[in-house]
Amino acid sequence: MLRDFAEIMNTSLISILCGLGGMLGWGIYDFLGGVYSKQIGPFKSIFWSQLAGTLPIIALLLVFTARFDIPVPVMFLIPVAAVVYSAGYLFFFRGFEIGNISIVAATMNLWAVFTMLFAFAFMGQRLTRIQSLGVFMIITGVTLASLNWNEIRNHRFKLSLGVKETVIGAFFFGVFWNISEIISEEIGWLPTTLFVKIGIVVFLLLFSFFRKRELALTTATPKTKGMVLLMGCIEAGAVAGVNYGLTIGDAILITPISSALSIVTILLAILFLKDRITRFQGAGMITAVAGIIVTGL
Repeated sequence: MLRDFAEIMNTSLISILCGLGGMLGWGIYDFLGGVYSKQIGPFKSIFWSQLAGTLPIIALLLVFTARFDIPVPVMFLIPVAAVVYSAGYLFFFRGFEIGNISIVAATMNLWAVFTMLFAFAFMGQRLTRIQSLGVFMIITGVTLASLNWNEIRNHRFKLSLGVKETVIGAFFFGVFWNISEIISEEIGWLPTTLFVKIGIVVFLLLFSFFRKRELALTTATPKTKGMVLLMGCIEAGAVAGVNYGLTIGDAILITPISSALSIVTILLAILFLKDRITRFQGAGMITAVAGIIVTGL
């Protein structure tokens, strides 16, 4: 009995640690993405950080066994997932570029709502009553956080800068996580992560070629270059940690903890960037994050 209890405790501890790792990693990545999107633009921030993030994932192949016999339908889904994921981050980081990082981070919590809606509509998954409450809290919180309350006081309805772009980004992330779930069930988390990251880099290269977007960081300082590369490694570590935890731990613990990444992003923005928010927006941020946690119960 003591042995069984110890095993349960180890599983729970691993689940909590992996969830916290995902929350911290993704939260820091989004914060740094917000900072450097304003300096070098969202496109360069995403491309170079995602390229850097492929290296740790490749290194994991030396530690974990991976399956590379890919079914034909999955071969078609991988590039779709890469394009959708890229679009999500392009719009998300564009929101960071022009908006308040705290407000944009809170608005991005809508990705959980979109993910659930698509799973409900196309994959036959259903919400429990408590999850439905969580979705309502997210929508309510995002609404409070994303409105420009100074304009409303002047009898003008106006969204805060970057909110529109962030909602579009959340939509694409909602699509991505459902596609990613299908791919992961077929070939495993590590090949899925690796192929999607490679697909993102290839897509952004093609996008930059046809749209004549510059990728070089010639005007960036060495510190900026180093931080953008660090961003990619941090995000890759978050992905690897959460996915590793899901293979041996409890998703019911890992998912809600890691999904609360906005807490980290918002706190960093308030502490280091002195982001200013109204009381209504603060209440909205708290409500949205709480809703994310509730959906995992």
